[in-house]
Amino acid sequence: MTMDRRTFSLAATGAAGALALAGLPRRALAQRSAPVEGRDFFTLSKPLAVPGDGKIEVVEFFWFGCPHCYSFEPVLESWIAKRPADVAFRRVPVGFTARQETHQRVYYTWEALGLVGTMHMSTFMRFQIQRKPIDSLDDMVAFAQQSNVDVAKVRAAWNSFGVQTRCQQAKRLTDDYAVDRTPEMGIQGRFTAVGGPVSMLSATDWLVDRVRHGG
Repeated sequence: MTMDRRTFSLAATGAAGALALAGLPRRALAQRSAPVEGRDFFTLSKPLAVPGDGKIEVVEFFWFGCPHCYSFEPVLESWIAKRPADVAFRRVPVGFTARQETHQRVYYTWEALGLVGTMHMSTFMRFQIQRKPIDSLDDMVAFAQQSNVDVAKVRAAWNSFGVQTRCQQAKRLTDDYAVDRTPEMGIQGRFTAVGGPVSMLSATDWLVDRVRHGG
């Protein structure tokens, strides 16, 4: 349940399975067999710098146009809500193509306005359910109007230096983690986890525990 960067499309996929999986307790993930390197996770050849706040960083690489990311979202939200206190989580939109770079700007505009919590899933639904991708500022403005979001603030954020910088940082991090599919998880600048919703989060938990114990 991933899309690699060579074959990205807007093909539809059902979210029912992921919704059912979202209720699985963390112990169900932990009971799965240990992940296999080269299949369930990969080790970076050169570790990346991570924030020195004492927490283990987990990053989700995603794309609003990816149906698998949309299906993954309810499972991921459940994981986020239950994650240990020593784990820091953030999302990073990929920008493999010029069109996806525009979609990065969508996410970071919401972030700049403090609206990720209210607009993230709505944006996914616009792409995946309504089949109305946001491919330009005009599309973004139309969506903002429909969502009762201040259009002037959206325009200012969309064109801001801060959003542009965040997009550039996302591109560098995607390249540094050698991400080539979505969704994909990055763990503490050392590993990436791939696979279906449950197996990917199981591998993520296993790798977090490995980092936690100095492995």
